[in-house]
Amino acid sequence: MKTLKKSLKVLFKTLLGIIGFILLYVVAVLILSRIPVNANTEKPKQGIEIYLLSNGVHTDIVVPIKSETIDWSEKVQFQHTKAKDTTANYLAFGWGDKGFYLNTPTWADLKFSTAFNAASGLSTSAMHCTFYKRLTEDEQCKKIIITEQQYEQLVVFIQDSFQMKEEEAMKIETDAVYGNHDIFYEAKGSYNLFYTCNTWTNSALKAADQTASLWTVYDKGILYHYQ
Repeated sequence: MKTLKKSLKVLFKTLLGIIGFILLYVVAVLILSRIPVNANTEKPKQGIEIYLLSNGVHTDIVVPIKSETIDWSEKVQFQHTKAKDTTANYLAFGWGDKGFYLNTPTWADLKFSTAFNAASGLSTSAMHCTFYKRLTEDEQCKKIIITEQQYEQLVVFIQDSFQMKEEEAMKIETDAVYGNHDIFYEAKGSYNLFYTCNTWTNSALKAADQTASLWTVYDKGILYHYQ
């Protein structure tokens, strides 16, 4: 009987700890995502146009394929896509969990092991690159004009997120692409509860001295500052 009571007490404390962690996590997400950084950075009227793009859950940073700073088509190659279309003008970068990207085309395909590995940081990451001919501004797509120096800082951040082999990005050989104009590459780092795809995008904005959340794990935490 004493053993049972002791076990129940341990179970109760464990459940309280889990509930407390979840509540603290949610509160931190809501509060810290609303605190801006770089909010007073001067916004140039002319410069390089980049985009903050969301699909409602996940965010990408979209940049011009060619500029004086870099020609991204030399790094992320058109021929790696199914379409092999060289007429695109923009390239989107989205960092994320490799298991989610390659093994979860829909939420119905989500496995417990994939979710657990992603949340715990046990899995590897991938960079999802998508070519676009044009983008249309709306609630989910925000244009940001930055200086050349800020763009150079952003380029460094993005490039440093790729795993490289002999100075080339490591393409992931997979049929699990989302369309005819996207590619996956091996990336550095691990997705976890505290560093998600949107945290990466938020960090990219910080690297370019752009307005961002102090910390966020979801897309609305970033978009809140670009309403």
